Amino acid sequence: MRVSRAQAQENRRTVIDVASRLFRARGFDGIGLNDLMRGAGLTQGGFYKQFQSKEDLVVQASANALESGAAKWAEVVAKARKPLRALVSFYLSERHCHETAEGCALSALGSDAARRSPALRQTFEAGIKSHLDILDGIVAPAAGEDVRDRSIVALSTMVGALVLSRAVNDKRLSESFLRAAANGVLLEQSLHADHDRS
Repeated sequence: MRVSRAQAQENRRTVIDVASRLFRARGFDGIGLNDLMRGAGLTQGGFYKQFQSKEDLVVQASANALESGAAKWAEVVAKARKPLRALVSFYLSERHCHETAEGCALSALGSDAARRSPALRQTFEAGIKSHLDILDGIVAPAAGEDVRDRSIVALSTMVGALVLSRAVNDKRLSESFLRAAANGVLLEQSLHADHDRS
């Protein structure tokens, strides 16, 4: 049976959304096309009508996950009186640590992306810059320090802590990574703010 153009577009969007979650949960190589399409409620036969290759889907799904992550950050920041504190609390929470499939693509897939196609690395680069742009608006650099450098320190600390907290079995150690990173980012910010007032 022939599928309408609107239905084909809806199917494509469904596959991208499902792949976005499944890739974050299992990694790019942790799920095959058959299981991925089954997860989207479709057959594998229609895959190549929608995407050139699995790598094409990897890029599309990653862009979707990264855009979703940046949008969530913007939402958290927009609602908060203390935006950096709110963002750090959200990002470095136990809940976020455990919701890999719905969580940050940078922490779930960043190391995988480094070993894949230039197109995927370009997608991750754009996603990283979007997250840095949000941080640029809420961090306070020390006098003479570039705001982007401060944002890079904050992003690197937060993403690294989340990766490490997910990598260990020891619950206390996992929580320690999250807590120490949160304290480090916020303390650094507090020190810069105090220095600027003096």
